[in-house]
Amino acid sequence: MDNKTTEPTDSSTPLLPTSYAANDAVDFLHNGPSSPPTTLILTTLVAVFGSYVFGSAIGYSSPTQSGIMRDLDLGVAQYSIFGSILTIGAMIGAVASGRIADYAGRRVAMGFSQVFCILGWFAITFSKVAMWLYVGRLLIGCGIGLLSYVVPIYVAEITPKNLRGAFTAVHQLMICIGMSLTYLIGAYVNWRILALIGTIPCLVQLLSLPFIPDSPRWLAKVGRLKESDSVLQRLRGKDADVYQEATEIRDYTAAFQRQTEASIIGLFQMQYLKSLIVGVGLMILQQFGGINGIVFYANSIFISAGFSESIGTIAMVAVKIPMTTLGVLLMDKSGRRPLLLVSAVGTCLGCFLAALSFVLQDLHKWKGVSPIMALVGVLVYVGSYSIGIGAIPWVIMSEIFPINVKGSAGSLVTLVSWLCSWIVSYAFNFLMSWSSAGTFFMFSSICGFTVLFVAKLVPETKGRTLEEIQASLNSYSSKR
Repeated sequence: MDNKTTEPTDSSTPLLPTSYAANDAVDFLHNGPSSPPTTLILTTLVAVFGSYVFGSAIGYSSPTQSGIMRDLDLGVAQYSIFGSILTIGAMIGAVASGRIADYAGRRVAMGFSQVFCILGWFAITFSKVAMWLYVGRLLIGCGIGLLSYVVPIYVAEITPKNLRGAFTAVHQLMICIGMSLTYLIGAYVNWRILALIGTIPCLVQLLSLPFIPDSPRWLAKVGRLKESDSVLQRLRGKDADVYQEATEIRDYTAAFQRQTEASIIGLFQMQYLKSLIVGVGLMILQQFGGINGIVFYANSIFISAGFSESIGTIAMVAVKIPMTTLGVLLMDKSGRRPLLLVSAVGTCLGCFLAALSFVLQDLHKWKGVSPIMALVGVLVYVGSYSIGIGAIPWVIMSEIFPINVKGSAGSLVTLVSWLCSWIVSYAFNFLMSWSSAGTFFMFSSICGFTVLFVAKLVPETKGRTLEEIQASLNSYSSKR
């Protein structure tokens, strides 16, 4: 359903200053199809170094397992704690992310997260016992829990509506690149050296943050209106006419500032219900669609299909990065909903093929075909996930919540994402021992439900300002 914005009718919901059709025409006349300003590109690049750190942290445990277990004499159970404690740290970081970003600003929150990550990488680099490994991994988890919220929020708040989807989706692309390069480098260097290399992108972002502006929307929220206007001008280019956008940000922020800042409990009001259902629902469906399970089991599938593990890893990267890049390029052309629908259908098909291959294996039928079917299923799933459902929930999360609840709502959505990720990772082995085919049929069903969820509930946010999107979604009065 394309929720083309309707004017809110309730007195408690802020009205936008001019008609949206007129806004679009004026924006085109003023800005045209010109390329984005250098300041905006460089600012976004600094922000998404945080996404690279996120990816490298996730990718670290796979290539280093044998080296760490050998050097520190760890058992499988101890190494499993090392792998999973990252998610615990990320949940802690997610809980605090909204408050820190709201009170200290988006830039400070990114800097704060990188301090955690740097300390974590150093703790791992110089660890002699398992305890310091765990402390380091927990600290990195706290850092990436913060980054997973603040990077897409910051990028969405600084970019114009015609570029916002693509620029925010670069967050997911950089996560993919971070993971892939960490896998690649980890095959050739010692685990301590790999942890030390992990500090480099952290330091690059930390040292670059003083040179980028804070979010103009956050500056308006905290009452620094003149600074908000000058930052907006800097981000749009010195010759751009930003009067209309600046006025819209001011009016909308002022209207929502008259409402109280909502706690996480306060989010469960009728006026925020649709945003909450969309944001939380997409994160749950993203994780319960089986991405962690597919990635976890991918190497075994590749081996059973007669390919080496290294060939399988290369095939995954060869599909994932180009498809994620394609998703970035299409985000502001085709829109969020079409990409989500195509992505959900593809992940549904990929899981179904994998499930069918397990059924054939159990029946001892088509022994030569079933491994190839599993391989095709995995690659279809990974490609489909990368083009849409991997990135778009984070894009939409950064767009749909009004400024007075963005911190609490963002913390909740990010926490739900990490919690669901942990649940799937923890339960996957138990599910596979119950029934491999049943597990992937279940994932396929959830992906099929995602198609219905997107078709019925998720609005199209392409080409609309954050203020327009939020007015259309949060148009119920809390007094009703």
